[in-house]
Amino acid sequence: MGLLADLTGNPTRFIVDSALTILENMEHRGACGCEENTGDGAGILLQIPHGFFQSIALNKEIALPSAGKYGVGMFFFPKDYARQKFCLEIIKKEAKANDFKILLSRNVPVNNSFLGESALSTEPEMKQLFFKSTGFNNKDMERRFYFLRSSIMKKIYFTDESLTKDFYIASLSSKTIVYKGLLTANQLRSYFLDLQNEKLNSAVAIVHSRFSTNTLPQWKLAQPFRCIAHNGEINTIQGNINWWQAREKYMEKVAQGYGELTKVFPICDPYISDSGNFDNVVDYLNRASRSLPHAIMMMIPEAWQNDPAIPDYKKAFYEYHDAILEPWDGPASICFTDGTIVGATLDRNGLRPSRYALTEDNILILGSEAGCLEIDPAKIILKGRLEPGKMLVADLEEH
Repeated sequence: MGLLADLTGNPTRFIVDSALTILENMEHRGACGCEENTGDGAGILLQIPHGFFQSIALNKEIALPSAGKYGVGMFFFPKDYARQKFCLEIIKKEAKANDFKILLSRNVPVNNSFLGESALSTEPEMKQLFFKSTGFNNKDMERRFYFLRSSIMKKIYFTDESLTKDFYIASLSSKTIVYKGLLTANQLRSYFLDLQNEKLNSAVAIVHSRFSTNTLPQWKLAQPFRCIAHNGEINTIQGNINWWQAREKYMEKVAQGYGELTKVFPICDPYISDSGNFDNVVDYLNRASRSLPHAIMMMIPEAWQNDPAIPDYKKAFYEYHDAILEPWDGPASICFTDGTIVGATLDRNGLRPSRYALTEDNILILGSEAGCLEIDPAKIILKGRLEPGKMLVADLEEH
């Protein structure tokens, strides 16, 4: 995995191109199936490229609201037209119920001519749906998109369980978007034609290439997920899910005034991977008013109990949250972003590599290997490696 961010906050083509180069330079870390042209999964998470989407909307004679005042969903649909139509009807109904209006629907342009048979046979129909609020404060937009996404997926899966394989929402946000699929690291740029467009810019990019170990490769299991990209495994996953489900029962019991946050239960998904469920819980904690670094510290604490070097206030933080949530132990190296905050952490075992560098022009680079992107060493003002239980965080608003 890799993370690239321009800490000045300016969206540029350099970030997108260089992030894809990081992915391609670490191709040997991902995997492919018995067919060399079917990967285990690769993807990129970006900020919403407003200028790019604005030009697409204008070509269709639709005026998009200003950046941050609308959202884009990356939807995986079944190929079958009747089932597609069924899913779209539910999406429209749930959008209206959640005070959203669909402004635009767009088929995501792809080139699948080089995909292997396994990837082609399960390839979804990908659409981008653009949503605008019809009756609430735009400051509440991300939270409302979270509830909309949850209600759409629950309604569709509950109505037809077979759609758990064919329908998925890779991202739905006013800040970020995910392009991913059952691809190798070298196929991602060529497969999604949008990624080749010079107008598609971002100040943040997280890339990931998968080496599937405990779940069979699927289009929806490619990473990044909606908040995180994960190198490793969660080795405590069944215990974490069981404890989380027990806490959901408790939260439902005492949820006076928090009914909205219990409507999205269950958070953990039997149709997704360990990394996917980690992402689901991070996303939920984030929507429940915790910052991303706060949520990550709750889920991946340092080895704090017997460390005399940790100050008392920090021990108190970990002791308090120890009563709320069990550690999700790895080996795990995780990158995360909400489009403004970007960061990365290692779990307390520290068994996954993560190297970082910061350049004099405020470009932050982090990857599973040193040298994942060629840069002039004279421009590096800070470099190092993530240590067990430590976190690197950058804020694009604060630069």
